[in-house]
Amino acid sequence: MLKPSLKEARIRTKNDVVTKTSEYIVTEQLKTIGIGKKYYVKTYGCQMNEHDTENIKAILEDMSFTGTDNMEDADLILLNTCAIRENAHNKVFGMIGRVKTLKETKPNIIFGICGCMAQEEVVVDEILKKYKHVDIIFGTHNIYRLPMLIEERMLNDNLPEVEVYSIEGDVIENIPVKRDSKYKAWVNIMYGCDKFCTYCIVPYTRGKQRSREAKYILKEVNDLVKDGYKEVTLLGQNVNAYGKDLNNGYGMANLLEDVAKTGIERVRFVTSHPWDFTDEMIDVIKKYSNIMPYIHLPLQSGSSRILKLMGRRYTKESYLELVDKLKKALPNCSLTTDIIVGFPGETEEDFKETLDVVNKCKYDSAFTFIFSKRVGTPACRMQDDVSLETKNERLQQLNKLINKYSKEANDKYLGRVVPVLIEGNSEKNKDIMMGYTDTMKLVNVKCPKEDIGKIINVKITSVKTWSMDGEKC
Repeated sequence: MLKPSLKEARIRTKNDVVTKTSEYIVTEQLKTIGIGKKYYVKTYGCQMNEHDTENIKAILEDMSFTGTDNMEDADLILLNTCAIRENAHNKVFGMIGRVKTLKETKPNIIFGICGCMAQEEVVVDEILKKYKHVDIIFGTHNIYRLPMLIEERMLNDNLPEVEVYSIEGDVIENIPVKRDSKYKAWVNIMYGCDKFCTYCIVPYTRGKQRSREAKYILKEVNDLVKDGYKEVTLLGQNVNAYGKDLNNGYGMANLLEDVAKTGIERVRFVTSHPWDFTDEMIDVIKKYSNIMPYIHLPLQSGSSRILKLMGRRYTKESYLELVDKLKKALPNCSLTTDIIVGFPGETEEDFKETLDVVNKCKYDSAFTFIFSKRVGTPACRMQDDVSLETKNERLQQLNKLINKYSKEANDKYLGRVVPVLIEGNSEKNKDIMMGYTDTMKLVNVKCPKEDIGKIINVKITSVKTWSMDGEKC
């Protein structure tokens, strides 16, 4: 049993990151272990988690398991978890309770927890103490070892199989992937984070910042182009810092340019940190038409005082200066953000500073949150002196302003013709297709099903706060 350690997860050394290409192994015996069995994976959290699930599904299918969307039909259930906020934490524990009830009628189900919550010491201790029906726990560093963990659990069903590495981490290449889409793909360019924002658990759950070598990234993108993919999104906890740990003079601007040169029709990247967003990046985005005019730039707070408490390493003024550069270089770009309200010590004046930034930036949309304590982070030890009532009031006020600017941004599209990558049927109307513009606007489109997977010109006929309607030109 290898349990997570918060103390060990904090450690950062100057040791070089090792790229390993032969760690993923599925023996002939393991290739048949899932014959006649079904798997169900539930994913919580960010795009990194979603892409991890694509790896997990491919590994399970290498073992001859078949997927199911119905948890009750599954022989193997995995929850790929998120540790960012308390809401996700509570949802996972609610699902753990549901699986316990299911296992009472189907005791042979193998049930596992993985992802970021599995990297938290307090979470694993709670699971081992209270939830005896959990069979496997593994973290973010050893997804490639899932076949062995399943085999070991099948051979020994008396104790849970717990293997969570609290390490800085290496880069593991050649893990298979079962992509959710045939037209757009996630591509990891780096793992982990060394920013240590005071409210964030990610540096502890994902390890230190470590970039993939460009040759592996570009091969993956080129293979996607050959397979007919239209769009890639480059992923990392802080993509703008790509390459800093490689010390070879090759950074995010270089990678963006090389990915653009592959000819893939659309390139996106998330998530950016304002501190590492360089002028060279802006120049490359402006230069290449296949790098989408969509920037997600987390603000978190508009108060320089709160930003310092958060450990964000920029000020309100430097953030606004960056936004001004982006809008001048990319006048048609869509700008979105993340904002936290109610951080410890946030005064009414601090909150007004946040509203001031929103009024200046006029974001196309934003993910807004109430501050959520994460055990082990410095902010967890700060005095949480903002009442829940005040937090909720501020969140409502902020969302009202965000919604106003979201609608205003969408209003500008009315009557325009825009490129839309058609992805499939609309959730609300199966006779209508849906897709996204280059600026990441959701559009419901009147067009034939044959257009799925194509980028088509669409005339916008009506707009709402969060979506638009259009017709194929």
